[in-house]
Amino acid sequence: MAEEKKQEEQKKLDDSAAKGRDEVALELMKFIAVTTGYGKGVTSSAGFSGKPAKTPEDYADSLIHLFEKCRAVVAKPVSE
Repeated sequence: MAEEKKQEEQKKLDDSAAKGRDEVALELMKFIAVTTGYGKGVTSSAGFSGKPAKTPEDYADSLIHLFEKCRAVVAKPVSE
């Protein structure tokens, strides 16, 4: 009985740690995206532009890709 309770508590701790890492990765992704304009593509201006603006789907794909990169970085163990 006590062993089952310990396993349940450990599972809750593991779940909350994973959720915490995802939240940190999400905040990192938002910071990078807002400060750099990541994934937005070229904004339209007067005259000719080299590339057309990205579609909403392309922008969403870019943000998902950035989030995956952030998750990988946050999940790495800290080396001393």
